[in-house]
Amino acid sequence: MSTPGPSSEQAAHQGAGPSADEQPPPPPSAVERANRMSAVNMIRSLLPLVVICLLAVGWIAFRQGDPDPVRPIDPTNAVQLAAARAGYAVQVPSELPDGYRPTSVRTDAGDAVDGAPVTLEIGYVTPSTEFAGYVTSDDPDADPLTAVLDGAQADGSVQLAGEEWTRATSGRGETVLSREEDGVTLLVTGSAPDEELQTVAAAVAPVAAR
Repeated sequence: MSTPGPSSEQAAHQGAGPSADEQPPPPPSAVERANRMSAVNMIRSLLPLVVICLLAVGWIAFRQGDPDPVRPIDPTNAVQLAAARAGYAVQVPSELPDGYRPTSVRTDAGDAVDGAPVTLEIGYVTPSTEFAGYVTSDDPDADPLTAVLDGAQADGSVQLAGEEWTRATSGRGETVLSREEDGVTLLVTGSAPDEELQTVAAAVAPVAAR
């Protein structure tokens, strides 16, 4: 009587085992492990630098996103210089309401010799964030005056703080308020609405002596 062979269940179990050709993967070499550790260490070392760079970029973006880019200046020194060198009593807008901020000033008084004409310009940003420029000069041919008045169309006059100002429209379509006093021209113009330009003109007063 022959010995019975393995049952079908045993055969199936034996067939499910690993074959002689299959081998487990070899463990990583020391070089591979060292490379992996180096990469991890590099990432860890760079992380603080990345965080610092992101913070710096965020801070710059915050500063550039300042909702109010206007940088007011103090025109006092230029005004005092013009008042000291001019052969006339210099007048400028003073005690303007809040919202009128001087952003530029220019005068040729620094190069003026005794008796030479003196021109003073001051630029303002108004409450409506528009521009109002003021010019005073005893030189009728001064560029800041001729650039505005040449070609301007007269449009009546207006009384401001007891003074009569001639109203005109410049070639750029902007309102011009001007008046002459003892050979000196005073002028207010800009992109600001008439009400704001009139506020600047009404505030013109002699510079206080120092």
